[in-house]
Amino acid sequence: MSDSSTPPVRPATDLLEHALEHEQVVFANDPASGLRAIIAIHSTALGPGLGGTRFYPYASTADALADVLALSRGMTYKAAVTGLDLGGGKAVIIGDPTTQKTEALLRAYGRFVESLGGRYLTACDVGTYSEDMDVVARECSYVTGRTEEHGGAGDSSVLTAYGVFRGLQAAAESVWGDADQADVLAGRTVGVAGVGKVGRHLVGHLLEAGAEVVVTDVSADAVARVRDEHPGVRAVESTEALVASALDVYAPCALGGALTDDVVAQLSARIVCGAANNQLAHAGIEKLVEDRGIVYAPDYVVNAGGLVQVADELEGFSFERAKLRAGRIYDTTRSILERAKSDGVPTATAADRIAEQRIVEVGRLRSIWLR
Repeated sequence: MSDSSTPPVRPATDLLEHALEHEQVVFANDPASGLRAIIAIHSTALGPGLGGTRFYPYASTADALADVLALSRGMTYKAAVTGLDLGGGKAVIIGDPTTQKTEALLRAYGRFVESLGGRYLTACDVGTYSEDMDVVARECSYVTGRTEEHGGAGDSSVLTAYGVFRGLQAAAESVWGDADQADVLAGRTVGVAGVGKVGRHLVGHLLEAGAEVVVTDVSADAVARVRDEHPGVRAVESTEALVASALDVYAPCALGGALTDDVVAQLSARIVCGAANNQLAHAGIEKLVEDRGIVYAPDYVVNAGGLVQVADELEGFSFERAKLRAGRIYDTTRSILERAKSDGVPTATAADRIAEQRIVEVGRLRSIWLR
């Protein structure tokens, strides 16, 4: 449902401790189809865990486990801060989707999800698409992010990008203007790292708002496609070159861990707001970002539009309703920036506090009701 990186390999003891913070972690192995997968359910305090299925050629099972554990936790916080009655879950399929994705494998994966009895609802993520979810749904009832042909929301990157844009507007107003300035991004230089599913749509929103856009991507084809659609877009050869550029906004929209010590030290941007998950490379870096006077719009807050979109399918999908809900990411971002200022804490901490408060308060009410 949005992009993120494979984190560095943790020591086995750390991974086990991290896993024990989750309600359930399940491994799947189906030699007949080649399926090797992991589902992590972080929390069902607010409802079933909803999160995408990532199909990625991890270097090791430890890498895959580290990724799914971090992503599922992020989904818990994303759903909570967005006000959804959903918990956090995520799945990874280990392998190269360009060569190993087959009907048999996807259907085997569907049976795996079905076996969890609805504690986990799956959707698209890196390496999987709505068409794949249609195949998974042939074996499973707990699937969202399906094609429009099958009554689904289609490509969730559309509202992911829209939510990031609305979050960026809120952050930009806090730095350069106020809510009465519709053109607060006009003339500002925004660097977008990653112009795949989400970044490409975000570029369109930024240009419509009058921003100057600079892009980079590991895929030359992705850059070429964006520049064909928007000839005014500039491109640089690498993320390193983009970070070193004169920017007003840095938008990481590819892989996670984007905000390292070196990146934060180099950034000229006043705002970081992008679609990638798990942007903070390590605990404590949010303080370094704050100390440099950079406003960080927490990733799981602004990239929640995709979750909103696929969650809307559970009610019978309406794009207009889902877009309205995704637009409220603007209000959520503003409230987090205000909370950070009033509490005297980094924005990432403020977002966590708001999410955790809802998990505790509403989760307690749900547990009483369910008795």
